[in-house]
Amino acid sequence: LSEVEVDADDPAFQNPTKPVGPFFNRFRAKVLTEERGWTMKEEFGRGFRKVVASPKPKRILNFDVIRRLVTSGTVTIAAGGGGIPVVRRSDGTFQGVEAVIDKDYASSLLAAELKADLFIVLTGVPRVVKNFGKKNEEALAELTVTEARLLMKQGQFPAGSMGPKVDASIRFVEAGGSAVLITDAPHIKEALLGHSGTYIRPDAVKGARVVMGAERKSKKKKKARSL
Repeated sequence: LSEVEVDADDPAFQNPTKPVGPFFNRFRAKVLTEERGWTMKEEFGRGFRKVVASPKPKRILNFDVIRRLVTSGTVTIAAGGGGIPVVRRSDGTFQGVEAVIDKDYASSLLAAELKADLFIVLTGVPRVVKNFGKKNEEALAELTVTEARLLMKQGQFPAGSMGPKVDASIRFVEAGGSAVLITDAPHIKEALLGHSGTYIRPDAVKGARVVMGAERKSKKKKKARSL
């Protein structure tokens, strides 16, 4: 279980957007708002749901445990669902808060702290698409950070869809990561071979091939044998 620190002053707490829990009718939603102080939003044709804040992650508290597991070769699942959001009290202790951390941002932070060779973001499409749903839509095989940021400013990637994934990818590369691969599960093998998926890289290395850690070790062994 991964506790993830967020900022108590994050602006997201003033504008809850993440729906949680079941749907309610209008009358019940009004009662819950008055009695429990919940923020409720209507989803057309389905009813009302409670919404909570989605603050950006600052730090994964039990990161040292995760790092030890990963470096020992253990398959490690961490920061599931974005992790458990906590804030630091004035006395230095932590307190849980009612929020949902976006899983892409939490994963990006975790990958950066682990100094991962490649950060893979699995989604519902094989590649990131420009002009999605239009006649001139274009599947993108590769983007630099600058290109990705420009497309975000143009509104190409909606906040409720590809936006957080691309933004989290940019954050990983800017934190020192080599590359991000965005694809779906059925195409992950082809994407790792460079035949599918969208790679996001630093501006200076567009077109460079990602060398995974295992492949680096293999090359070192071959070099040692040749000596």
